[in-house]
Amino acid sequence: MILPILEYPDPRLKKVASPVVAFTPEIEKLVADMAETMYAAPGIGLAATQVDVHKRVIVMDISEARDELRVFVNPELVAAEGEAEAEEGCLSVPGYYDKVTRAARVRVRAQDARGQPFEVDADDLLAVCIQHEMDHLVGKVFVDYLSPLKRARLSARQKKKQKLAG
Repeated sequence: MILPILEYPDPRLKKVASPVVAFTPEIEKLVADMAETMYAAPGIGLAATQVDVHKRVIVMDISEARDELRVFVNPELVAAEGEAEAEEGCLSVPGYYDKVTRAARVRVRAQDARGQPFEVDADDLLAVCIQHEMDHLVGKVFVDYLSPLKRARLSARQKKKQKLAG
């Protein structure tokens, strides 16, 4: 089922997600719905916060063929090193892209949709995507890294767009 994606500056994007403590069929359904939503958008990553579910769940697929779904439940950054700047976009901020500086390499500990723990080392696009989606789980959107002026302009643009659509 395709879920509605919250758009910046919706205040629900600021909510901090709570850890998943029970790996139930509802969590597996959430993961499946999030994946379907991400692929349909189309995007390369989606955090549960973006679909107004405040659980620590992320899905992503950075593969060319769009056939390598990755699921991170309760992700934790174990290590981060280096620095890299990349242009980012976000399904919650449609049509807007800007440069953000993040760690170049990360190690993440998480669980899969069934609760099995794993760790992954990531760099390049995967590292950016993991950090971007993990930010959503703590109520942060990539535009929070931008200057106050850029954020104010974007917020005004989004509000105007929503007013015209509504």
